[in-house]
Amino acid sequence: MRLSQKAQRIYSQINRDTTKLGDLRKIAKEIKKDHGLAQELWSTGYFFPRQLAILIMDRKLITKEFIDQIDQDLQRHDFAERNQLTDWFMANQLLKDKKTIAFVESWEDSPSSMKRRVFWYYQARLRWMGNTDHSNTEELLLSIEANMADEQPEVQWAMNYTAGQIGKWQENHRARCIAIGEETGLYKDEVVPKNCTPNYLPEFIRIEASKVTT
Repeated sequence: MRLSQKAQRIYSQINRDTTKLGDLRKIAKEIKKDHGLAQELWSTGYFFPRQLAILIMDRKLITKEFIDQIDQDLQRHDFAERNQLTDWFMANQLLKDKKTIAFVESWEDSPSSMKRRVFWYYQARLRWMGNTDHSNTEELLLSIEANMADEQPEVQWAMNYTAGQIGKWQENHRARCIAIGEETGLYKDEVVPKNCTPNYLPEFIRIEASKVTT
């Protein structure tokens, strides 16, 4: 897509080496919503313009077909960028409207790993955001136990994180979630930066649960 003058002006403000998230938020605040501009910036194929595009999309115009195109486009990014854009799209658009939340809730068995990641990250997010309706916990844990070991890495992380949040907030399931981590061994040997919580479930739950009870 050839960029309009407006899009070219915005695009020229973004530098892949020096632009920071705060810079993109500042630009987005000035623009507010502009779905056409968002589509132009998205069409560049680059990470930072696409982050900005997500911030200025009009969520009223986000349809299933639009999401499918976003999903397809994300496959052209490397693993880290794809996950960051997926999570950014989830947090800034998909979870801001009841219509798109309904989409997310239907994605557990989607053929798309992006959509499955969003489904599981959403389940975890519900818990750390304070949602106390845990009626689907047993169903989630059964799925995690049956499927997590064989999932795609980007989905595996989100499933593991959901188990971690269940173990943190629901004491009656804590031992079961720890056992999942011990059995799968996921992230056990991961090198964790200082002051960061490890993804290995026994350690994650031990550290995070202590914050709840103290």
